[in-house]
Amino acid sequence: MSRSLNSSTVVNIEDLRRLAQARLPRAVFDYLDGGAEAEQTLAENCGAFRDVMFRPRGAVAVCDCDLRTRVLEHELSFPAMLAPVGYSRMMHPTGEVAAARAAGEAGTGYILSTISGHRVENVKAASNGPVWYQLYLLGGRGASEAILDRARRAGCSALVITVDTPVAGMRERDPRNGMKELLGTSVLAKVPYLFNILAHPGWLVSFLRDGGVPKLENIVIPGKGPMELVDVTAALAQATVTWEDLRWIRQQWSGPIVVKGILIGDDGRRAVDEGAAAVVVSNHGGRQLDSVSPTLRALPEVVAAINGKIPVLMDGGVRRGADIVKAICLGATAVLVGRAYAYGLAAAGQAGVARALQILRTDFERTLRLLGCCSTTALDRSYVETPRDWDME
Repeated sequence: MSRSLNSSTVVNIEDLRRLAQARLPRAVFDYLDGGAEAEQTLAENCGAFRDVMFRPRGAVAVCDCDLRTRVLEHELSFPAMLAPVGYSRMMHPTGEVAAARAAGEAGTGYILSTISGHRVENVKAASNGPVWYQLYLLGGRGASEAILDRARRAGCSALVITVDTPVAGMRERDPRNGMKELLGTSVLAKVPYLFNILAHPGWLVSFLRDGGVPKLENIVIPGKGPMELVDVTAALAQATVTWEDLRWIRQQWSGPIVVKGILIGDDGRRAVDEGAAAVVVSNHGGRQLDSVSPTLRALPEVVAAINGKIPVLMDGGVRRGADIVKAICLGATAVLVGRAYAYGLAAAGQAGVARALQILRTDFERTLRLLGCCSTTALDRSYVETPRDWDME
């Protein structure tokens, strides 16, 4: 691991965030870091973890902690997987390939976003762990059928369907920073933003050596080829996933289907009825509809509604191993981490992702020991105290 990422320099995920901010142009960093509208949900995703307090057991000797858990027949080294993060190749040329390789080496899984710059075949080949594919219906059903077949042939073991993107959320940092202009072909349109881009020469050189703005290698439009990255926002408005679409997807994909973007119990029950193998309690990292519940607060309702029928995962706001512990105590089988590893990727490629995972795993084990708990499977609600108003709803 790079000396710049050693344990005395990079102690927590916030340290990786600062390194990412220093390396990336503002437009790219804020795409990763920002959220929708006033960013209330973005902030509260993290704040909700601070509202939950631990209830440790005293005078308990914990010699060996078993951090493992199982999700859809996959054994994970600890209960965290890497969430789908779009535009990863813009953050670092190695992008999704590096993240998948780091996840596999850490003994956990990786979920590849549809909005990815590396081919699904190359991403799966890079990992010795489970790789799932996250599907948007971009490019129409023909394009979706083609990538589902490719993902299956590549060895992806589950399909993740995101259901909270009828349109792209209003991420106010993006237009201010010229994200659309950066992705576009007009040099003149980029002029107002060039100073900030040129102020990050390390990123700029690697970006240009990688060929500039990547195409979306996993959205191949029949008769046209891979979709241009700049076309995504408009395409999302025509790619809403409904429960009826889920039935069509089931006909195309014989493996497990995970429904991501659940925030209320009724939708959790509906996902079970529609044959989902698992759900992800998610508000898209605060990037879609602002002023919705932070995911940790929404988690118990969904867990109660599903009542053990299928695994419940969650994402949003996870920055420490202690956050993972709190989510497991409130009923999650595992968490998905997005920004936490993406900061590492943006800062230093695969080494940064590996360091992020190392930080989270070490934090997680230390928290278990301090709680007097011997394993992930032994965690339950008795180890935490939630605010009274959570229980009044």
